[in-house]
Amino acid sequence: MASATMSKSKTKTKVTPLGNKILVRRDEAQTMTDSGIVLPESAKDRPRTGVIEAVGTGAINTETGERIPVELKKGERVIFSSYAGTEIKLGSDELMIMGEDEILAVID
Repeated sequence: MASATMSKSKTKTKVTPLGNKILVRRDEAQTMTDSGIVLPESAKDRPRTGVIEAVGTGAINTETGERIPVELKKGERVIFSSYAGTEIKLGSDELMIMGEDEILAVID
């Protein structure tokens, strides 16, 4: 089980996802187009990619009681669906908590 430690003012907050949940740091929005046009804040698309900061221990199989481990690992770059997860803010850090099933692919 991995957890992420975020700085919040002078104290540190530790976030550990539960079950099959994953903590993701969304990639920064593109500030300029490929042709060099600067994008205003309202025109920026929210990236659907990010890096996994922490993973839960996995879901529990209700029939056998055994834990099903999460397939993803901390540090992997992933693609997730447009409306995935819940955005949270810890100090100046903006992160997302989502279920493992909301991850569409791992970027190599």
